[in-house]
Amino acid sequence: MVAFFALLPAQAAAKAVFAHMIVGNLPEFTLSDWESDIRLAQAAKIDAFALNIAAQDLSTTRSLDLAFQVADALHFSLFFSFDYLAQGPWPADRVVSLIQKYAAHKSYFRHEARPLVSTFEGAAYAADWRAIKAATDAFFFVPDWTSVSAAEAVNLAGGVANGLFSWDAWPRGDANMTTGADRVVLEALRPREGVYMMPVSPWFFTNLPGFGKNWLWRGDELWDVRWQQVLDIQPDFVQILTWNDYGESHYIGPVREKELGLFTTANAPVNYVRSMTHDGWRKFLPFYIEAYKTGKIPGAVQESVVATYRTSPALACPGGGTTGNHGEFGQTEVPPEELVDDNVYYSALLNSDWGVTVTVSIGGKEQTGRFSRGPPAGAETPGVYMGGVPFGGNTGDVVVTVWRDGMRIAAAEGGKGISAKCENNVQNWNAVAV
Repeated sequence: MVAFFALLPAQAAAKAVFAHMIVGNLPEFTLSDWESDIRLAQAAKIDAFALNIAAQDLSTTRSLDLAFQVADALHFSLFFSFDYLAQGPWPADRVVSLIQKYAAHKSYFRHEARPLVSTFEGAAYAADWRAIKAATDAFFFVPDWTSVSAAEAVNLAGGVANGLFSWDAWPRGDANMTTGADRVVLEALRPREGVYMMPVSPWFFTNLPGFGKNWLWRGDELWDVRWQQVLDIQPDFVQILTWNDYGESHYIGPVREKELGLFTTANAPVNYVRSMTHDGWRKFLPFYIEAYKTGKIPGAVQESVVATYRTSPALACPGGGTTGNHGEFGQTEVPPEELVDDNVYYSALLNSDWGVTVTVSIGGKEQTGRFSRGPPAGAETPGVYMGGVPFGGNTGDVVVTVWRDGMRIAAAEGGKGISAKCENNVQNWNAVAV
């Protein structure tokens, strides 16, 4: 067959940041919707969407045609992440067909002049990928096979993978996320000099009885802590989990009513995404991505602040049967309230914390905050400063304000307020980020 991949302009093999996009949530997307999301991603300095596609989704072809049309026009990039769990494994011939059809687009992301291809799981079908590679010419293969050990994954099908993507992006208990799992993958990849695609996620909560899913993982301060870990690890790639997985509450893209059909399909007791914006988690991405790619903290930043909080105290309403952690992953299940704190968290991107104070208003009742974490270089340096204050029994709208020498320099507000009442009398363990 014609080696058409080599005829296309290659993208740089430099570090890159992707956002995982669930195409199955987008059957009603129009060209203007795709344009809007791509422009938001570009503004956040994201390099590409990893398009999660399921084998039996009848809307996939239409969605892909629209997505690549817009991405070509806007000079944005896309690549495939074949989902082997949502609707069963992918037949190898269909994988070949999709790669042959869409990798010819100028917007298809390339690494070392080869189209990048990934998966969500599918370790049991690793052998298929040797034939797929042979039928489509060379592509750069970085699957997520987190269901097996990294040491096993790198050797599947004679080492068919060029690297590994990990889905291990959330803490396993009530402690903050560490880089232990990342370093295990890096060590397994070292003998083969494989690339590592590191996962970063802001939150995880799901309550979809129709899909058999109902658990929470710790998310307090996870987003900024995890990005600090990216700056430490300096992986080859970063993949944000996710742009639009509303069912698992780790979306950073906008919420549109047309994308929320799964809450009806999966018999959710409450729509825990409606009115729960996560737009704030995109605010610092240009800063983090520049620091990751250059290996240096920018010398001057546009000072701003982001607030993150849940909208009800943990014990305000029945927990909805949600567990903290999930036994199927070998984890000890605990009451969900043990994994969260009733706090308003704030992250301030500052040139320096010199002379800076923080106030947090909940329903007009004000508290003074402090920074408990700062940039690796220490106080009075550019970077992200983090802290939090307790709800303190207060309810109402949340406003976080950063002051320097008595002058207001940034504020985070406009999110759904805190209330002791819950929709359908079920606790919403999702968070707001503004």
